Amino acid sequence: MLISRRTITGALGALALGASALTSFAARAQDTIKIGILHSLSGTMAISETTLKDVMLMLIDEQNKNGGVLGKKLEAVVVDPASNWPLFAEKAKELIAKDKVSVVFGCWTSVSRKSVLPVFKELNSILFYPVQYEGEESERNVFYTGAAPNQQAIPAVDYLMSADGGSVKRWVLEGTDYVYPRTTNKILEAYLKAKGVAPEDITINYTPFGFSDWQTEVTKIKAFGSAGKKTAVVSTINGDANVPFYKELGNQGLKATEIPVVAFSVGEEELAGLDTKPLLGHLAAWNYFESIDTPESKTFIEKWHAFTKNSKRTTNDPMEAHYIGFNMWVKAVEKAGTVDPDKVIAALPGTEQKNLTGGTAVMLPNHHISKPVMIGEIRADGQLDTVWQTKGLVPGAAWSPYLEGSKDLVADWVDLKCGNYNKTTKKCGG
Repeated sequence: MLISRRTITGALGALALGASALTSFAARAQDTIKIGILHSLSGTMAISETTLKDVMLMLIDEQNKNGGVLGKKLEAVVVDPASNWPLFAEKAKELIAKDKVSVVFGCWTSVSRKSVLPVFKELNSILFYPVQYEGEESERNVFYTGAAPNQQAIPAVDYLMSADGGSVKRWVLEGTDYVYPRTTNKILEAYLKAKGVAPEDITINYTPFGFSDWQTEVTKIKAFGSAGKKTAVVSTINGDANVPFYKELGNQGLKATEIPVVAFSVGEEELAGLDTKPLLGHLAAWNYFESIDTPESKTFIEKWHAFTKNSKRTTNDPMEAHYIGFNMWVKAVEKAGTVDPDKVIAALPGTEQKNLTGGTAVMLPNHHISKPVMIGEIRADGQLDTVWQTKGLVPGAAWSPYLEGSKDLVADWVDLKCGNYNKTTKKCGG
């Protein structure tokens, strides 16, 4: 078959146009730096995580107005893992492999974080995790901007044991049934026993995600607290189960003056949906409260209200953690001059960012940050008044000195290149 010169020329022209179009498409694809947002927008954890998606959109919008990063605009890629822990891994893989995001900000529960860890390690991407957690972990690809146990759980118990906190002698460890409450309570139980608390003065109970029938459980708490010793509840209840739990406290008249509850996963966002009048005086332990009176916090709140066009939207601790983590990532990318994950991971330790409480957070070699610790009392308007706080910032510790298998471990990704280095054997656990 004869092929004319015109046909060949036309075909070559079409190929050239196709190549040009592909080149143009590739150029356009590289015009933005994509940022993954991996938070539940439905299901039991939506009550806590939706606002974290919103604050990430605000931070990205503000950064774009300031010129973006490395001369490029940032583009948010939002997915909804729907409080489904295996789906978190699927969505994370989609963000990294398909959408080609440079970093992911996401997860709330530790089970969701544990679900995605293999994905971030396999695909060598970066996760910023903004929520308090149980410790016992330090991964090269993860940066933990929420509190470790020594930045929340241990200080909260110390406060309750003190005269200012009521000299508590008897303890209810009440949690949702998954890894964060179980590991945190394992640490707290060991810590309380080391402080001389008798085993019979500690009771531990777990309920499923979304648990709502709290009448029997709250009755048990009241009975345990009637033994003549000052009793407190340490709550690691997560998600929307907190709403019926606090309602039942009110229904049974369980006042803070009798049995105070200190919560690790309840802040302004969760309290916004409750009648807080019966809850006056109950406590929450965090590293930031909206009621903190600092210029940084006021500016952040003003920007939040302007972005959401809603002056009633609250701020909270995990939002501050995303604020810190996002700005640290921007600084590390600009320092590295690239979004290449290996170079950004190397640039992050030592990065500093002003927090919203008036101090400066530092990313440590163990991929945790330094944070103040605050205990707040619930007010009638759903805000929290700070009743106690550390004098300075507390460095986050990846491993607990109160657990037998952890007390000899340290994490250091700068010098030791290891997340679980054993100081006794002088070996990395891998």
